Amino acid sequence: MNARTIPFSFSDGPLEPAALQRELRDDTCGGFAAFEGWVRNHNEGHAVTRLEYEAFVPLAEKEGARIVAEAVRRFGVTRAACVHRIGSLGIGDIAVWVGVSAAHRDEAFRACRFIIDEVKHRVPIWKKEHYVTGDSGWVNCERCALPGEHEHEHDHGHAHHDAHAAPPPVAPDYSRQVALREVGPQGQARLRAASVLVVGAGGLGVPVLQYLAGAGVGRLGIVDGDKLEASNLHRQTWYALAECGRDKAVLAAARVRALNPEVRVESHALRLDAGNAAQLVRDYDLVLDCTDNFGSKFLLNDVALRTGKPVLFASVYQYEGQLQLVAGDDTSPCLRCVWPEATRDGIVGNCAEAGVLGPVPGVFGSLQALEALKLLLGLPGLAKNEMLIFDLITLSTQRLRARRADNCVAHQRAASPAATQDAELPPGQVEQPLEPQFGSLADAVAAGYTLIDVRDMNERQAEPVPATSLHLPMTKLLTEAVNLDMHGRYLLICATGKRSAAAAGLLRSQGFSACDSLRGGLKGLKATA
Repeated sequence: MNARTIPFSFSDGPLEPAALQRELRDDTCGGFAAFEGWVRNHNEGHAVTRLEYEAFVPLAEKEGARIVAEAVRRFGVTRAACVHRIGSLGIGDIAVWVGVSAAHRDEAFRACRFIIDEVKHRVPIWKKEHYVTGDSGWVNCERCALPGEHEHEHDHGHAHHDAHAAPPPVAPDYSRQVALREVGPQGQARLRAASVLVVGAGGLGVPVLQYLAGAGVGRLGIVDGDKLEASNLHRQTWYALAECGRDKAVLAAARVRALNPEVRVESHALRLDAGNAAQLVRDYDLVLDCTDNFGSKFLLNDVALRTGKPVLFASVYQYEGQLQLVAGDDTSPCLRCVWPEATRDGIVGNCAEAGVLGPVPGVFGSLQALEALKLLLGLPGLAKNEMLIFDLITLSTQRLRARRADNCVAHQRAASPAATQDAELPPGQVEQPLEPQFGSLADAVAAGYTLIDVRDMNERQAEPVPATSLHLPMTKLLTEAVNLDMHGRYLLICATGKRSAAAAGLLRSQGFSACDSLRGGLKGLKATA
């Protein structure tokens, strides 16, 4: 084999690392990295005597060469090659060899790791393990099955496993999207080279991951610290009832591999926090926020500004949702430009608290995936200074423009070279809202207040308040506060006073200095009557 002309090949005889290394030698290179995969004498508790490897050679050689070419292009290395054994191998034999020559060691190491990981997931190769018991089993080792579903399949003398036992592989086909003039082969290549981090593998994350994997995005990262629950399944239809109790991140990664083995997927079964967010985000081209809590959203917002990585946000509340792009640069608005302080979790209920029909997050996750693909392909899409709001009951849409706030604490901190990168943002000095108590709402109006009811429509209909009050549910209040008189005197009302107090605090942080909350809400009003 000449590694200079054949980047990926198979060998039916023993591999000689020294000879393979000589083929990659280049006097302009200062770094060389190699990987050797050896046959070991055990696997998952089974004692192994030898292995057999088979491959669908025409497709495998083509895909393997594509992987090596990607590594050369992505990491800027000089030469690279991969050789994989086929046939029968004994204990200690080299099953796969990867070598990379580069100007520096770092890119050589990273390219070598990239090649072996991609070969593992994308190249159609099967191995047959022979055990000391006399049993044997074919293992599709290069394409990961669902966790726990593809354990060793032993013969036990009931059937003879041979090369025909493995079904012929089917390569992913992107022809329908490549046919689009805006995509074409060049656009497909852009998607293959792209990397996207998806934070949240639930109602939003499931359609996002399905469509990004189906489109052939080259690398996907999945972050989710939750385990699957039965109450998730009406909107997270990728999963199965029997999988409840297992990590969503791991389940989602397995689904991605099953849908498209060409995609390199990395699962992170953990909660995003200030200690890990920056490192996770830095490794990807684009971040998609598919979470259902404000803490994660504002954390991603702040990390986007520190790392310069764009984040596409999606939020759902009952039948409504919104999309917003934070570009991660100093001139574009971010979440804190609109809401200087992170909205407290619980102000706007998540799916568990407020309820949701399954297709609603499905719609917004699909829109989020579409916007992500448009960004990766360079197509026109959501502007970095606007928010898209969609009401699925009325099918009405709004585009709200945002502006970069001069006093945005997130932008100021991101621009400060002395800032500690992983510290929390300061909460800011915001005057706390008053919580006056009245005998009736008429007394509040007489005291000079304009009443604002922040409850949902069904709550308002069940328990009406005076017609003179404004009705701005939380989802509208947080986006339409610009339409209120900044100097007006407002009393916010909800059922118990919790949502109204938090909303009044947010409005005060935006300059509404005379915005208060009815103490105890309507429930407290009844108690004093």
